[in-house]
Amino acid sequence: MTNTASPSTPANRHAVTFVLITVFLDMVGFGLILPVLPKLIETVGEVDIAHAAVIGGWMFAAFSLAQFVFAPLMGNLSDRFGRRPLLLLAIFGLGLDFILMALAPTLEWLFAGRIIAGVCGASWIIASAYIADVTAPEDRAKAFGMMGAAFGVGFVIGPAIGGLLGELGPRVPFWVAAGVSLINFAYGWFVLPESLAPENRRKFELWRSNPFGAFRVFSTYPGVLPMVLVLGLYFFGTSVYPAIWTFWGFAKFGWSEATVGLTLAAFGLVTGLFQGFLTGPAAKRFGEWNTALIGLVCSALVVLGYGFAGSFVAVVFLMLLHGPEGFVHPLITSMLTKLVPEDAQGELQGGISAVTNLAMLFGTVFFAWIFGYFWAEGREWRSTDVAFWVAAGFVALSAVMFMRLKRSEKA
Repeated sequence: MTNTASPSTPANRHAVTFVLITVFLDMVGFGLILPVLPKLIETVGEVDIAHAAVIGGWMFAAFSLAQFVFAPLMGNLSDRFGRRPLLLLAIFGLGLDFILMALAPTLEWLFAGRIIAGVCGASWIIASAYIADVTAPEDRAKAFGMMGAAFGVGFVIGPAIGGLLGELGPRVPFWVAAGVSLINFAYGWFVLPESLAPENRRKFELWRSNPFGAFRVFSTYPGVLPMVLVLGLYFFGTSVYPAIWTFWGFAKFGWSEATVGLTLAAFGLVTGLFQGFLTGPAAKRFGEWNTALIGLVCSALVVLGYGFAGSFVAVVFLMLLHGPEGFVHPLITSMLTKLVPEDAQGELQGGISAVTNLAMLFGTVFFAWIFGYFWAEGREWRSTDVAFWVAAGFVALSAVMFMRLKRSEKA
């Protein structure tokens, strides 16, 4: 018999800890590969850094497209069959994918690996639904903040180790990431209980399990679609980071893989601290709306600042200002979970992921193209920073849209 319980039971409080560790280990594995992926693209594809940036953008787009297509399916399947089997399947698939990328002899194989990683990225979606299952609505802002912190701490450790391992070769971190993911799978197999009670499951419907079906479902819940669009626009703007950060650091400052890893680790540390320790208290003190808005405004200012940073010291200073950005995703997600019924939480998380990944799909290609265009050899005017300036405009627009939603709700 499936072991499930109400949000207030000790068993489910322990289950939240299991999920947080799962998210942490997943992000360690993912972060390990980030500092070395550009060098691997350059080596396998035999291209320069400007072309590698464009290829890397398309690879991330392939990852996002796979998540866009499969996230609603995985979310809806978890609403029907439970969170545990789908979460374990995603984690196991990710481990096998890292092995594939470690062995990839051509760019085509690297693209295939990124697509499989996108499909297996549903582990984050199902973990979010799991958190919604086992926490009361009034506690979800804090719970999602802790989940963001686990994400951030994993992102601290992963890139830092990946940058150091990258000095041994661009493929070494992939083998380590594979080991981390498979250990994570074994851990979850033995300790992770099911969170979705049988009475809260619903019939699987294929029409609701494609990304466009998820958009139609959003329209049935008042207030959901506009807020999801704000989140999508925010993710479009901030996709500039995975699109060009490593290439930008190499081109503008001459960073090594280890330095890239350390900067990514610092980014994860700052946002993780804010998410884990300040999301709940800030939301209670200022309200979820106001705290999320603070995060959006800070995000716009920081991404603009990177476009004008002229030294490593300036980059470090801007990283310290990243903290409030960590409020945005967990708080908007928390607000969204309160707008849908309990039997649609997996569907909601799958739909949110579809929207955000569609935004990142276009965003990474767009910003990687901007970087490649303005940094290509032979240009009369070359700059590594244009993508950050454009991204700041999109993040600022998401903040304006969010303010308008707040005013319309008060009216």
